[in-house]
Amino acid sequence: MMRRNAHRGRPLAMAAIVTGLLTVPAAAAAYQAPATKAAGARVPGDAAWAADAPSLTSLVEIGREVSDLRLAVERYDADGDALRRRYDFPYSPVLLERQREFQESWLRRLEELDFDALNREGQVDYVLLRHRIEFELEMLRERERHLEEMAPLVPFARSLQQLQERRRERQDVDARAAAQTLADANDEVRRLTVALRREGAGAFPAISRVTASRANDLLGSLLRTLDSWYTFYYGYDPLFTWWAEAPYEALVESLEAYRGAIRETWLRPPEGATLEVIGEPIGVEGLRAHLAHEMIPYTPEELIEIAEAEFEWCEAELVKAAREMGYGDDWRAAMEAVKDRAVPPGGKPAVVRELEAQSVAFVQERDAITIPPLAREIWRMEMMSPERQLVNPFFLGGEVIRISYPTNGMAHDDKLMSMRGNNPHFNRATVHHELIPGHHLQGFMTRRFNAHRSIFNTPFWGEGWSLYWELLLWDQGFPRGPEDRIGMLFWRMHRAARIIFSLGFHLERMTPQEAVDLLVERVGHERANAEAEVRRSFNGSYSPLYQVGYMIGGMQFYALRRELVDSGRMTEREFHDAILMGGRMPVEMVRARLTGAPLTPDYTTRWRFADNAPARVSDGDDR
Repeated sequence: MMRRNAHRGRPLAMAAIVTGLLTVPAAAAAYQAPATKAAGARVPGDAAWAADAPSLTSLVEIGREVSDLRLAVERYDADGDALRRRYDFPYSPVLLERQREFQESWLRRLEELDFDALNREGQVDYVLLRHRIEFELEMLRERERHLEEMAPLVPFARSLQQLQERRRERQDVDARAAAQTLADANDEVRRLTVALRREGAGAFPAISRVTASRANDLLGSLLRTLDSWYTFYYGYDPLFTWWAEAPYEALVESLEAYRGAIRETWLRPPEGATLEVIGEPIGVEGLRAHLAHEMIPYTPEELIEIAEAEFEWCEAELVKAAREMGYGDDWRAAMEAVKDRAVPPGGKPAVVRELEAQSVAFVQERDAITIPPLAREIWRMEMMSPERQLVNPFFLGGEVIRISYPTNGMAHDDKLMSMRGNNPHFNRATVHHELIPGHHLQGFMTRRFNAHRSIFNTPFWGEGWSLYWELLLWDQGFPRGPEDRIGMLFWRMHRAARIIFSLGFHLERMTPQEAVDLLVERVGHERANAEAEVRRSFNGSYSPLYQVGYMIGGMQFYALRRELVDSGRMTEREFHDAILMGGRMPVEMVRARLTGAPLTPDYTTRWRFADNAPARVSDGDDR
């Protein structure tokens, strides 16, 4: 049954009107590249909207094509967050089933919509939302498989999860029964610990190192869940405290000992390794699911080949720079000389200020992108703590750029490595990557335009955007001499190496120690910095393809620029503004949005962008 919206003249599904989920007007910005530009017409490349008090007319014009599905996306995001807060016990069957019901119900609602009746921005959001839901369902199936694989190691977990589930269901606690559950679980944990220490991995022949790592993490989350459950009652309920205190404390001690036995059995570093990193390789099928979600129509092997080609190009360019510096073909010696040009302690903030001003002036001279004055006004600097530098040895950025440089309390060798790895020529790429036109401008714009698309964020868009500017500014002559070129090439090789070692790790072809060796031997990292980089990559805080997203996402934007800007279909500023104002999404959807490519409800990835990527550009180009 259909009904027509009198205000907008488009048919809507009756179910959507009843629930109020979809299609309401909202004041937001979106961009649709016009086929022609009428004289005097405003497009996002015009800077009127960027002033402190922007022209309201310009904002109204930009906002006329707001997505029909904006409210739906916001509702999906808010409801999903609410469920994650409510069901706070990872790997619980109750949690997995509730999340499946949620995702499937939204998928059914999407299928009820008249896709052709949505405006263009609404069709973009439809594809993005369907893509996200299907990925979430795939990940739920993965978690169910992981739970089944872990079951022999954690047969007691379900009874302990149910304690918290009953509390979340607002039921009264049966103190005596709860104490018995704790005691029974303690007996089981102690039995498993004894078996593991007596027989080692032979006690559980079907358990792999990866499964043991997941079980270790599950036990950690179970301890946190038990703490939440126990502290809710302890001291407030005298009967509960009397019954539960002793068995709870005994169970916590046993669980910690059991985790230690698991780590000792499966998770020790391989013989000869100096770096302890516990990661979870996701395998070919896991990578397939993540690549499909990111709309990357390449296999892991093809991506590694792309990275190797980029590596070869970088090495050739490094040799050219080394010759200019008088080092012949020994680019490693030239890179060591560049590292030794680090500024003294205390001098790094001045380097950041200088490079930010140079970057902004460079892109403004070329009318490359709109830079709102407020964006330049509000960015700030902070120093990174010594503890955080163990994981992030280089700059981090956004509205606040966090500077990595040694402090007085660091060991002498660590001070030297930090200074050498953060020299001004290496910073030639990192400052504009983190500030303008990189992450800071990116965040500034996406908080103001199509912010609802933040749930579709991907490293291929987020990190790829900043990496793209490294590629583009290289082409346009931003490095001032061979030292700057070596600094920028270091980071370019670093991003190619990330593809090789992260995919190699997830394919179980490369260990973390081998990844460190790759960064030291082929890229020129200081060893401590390389170890921090690998530790950061596999500590569980990043998605499996995060490190791939830098270079591959940058290549996607680079290829799209060649398609739209080099062909004359868009100016450089129109192109860059349109990307940022469109919001976060897989880069293939950026392309579909800007080119007007036909969209269908079942749209799938198909863009083979690598032929237009930088490493494929002919040697005749001014690189």
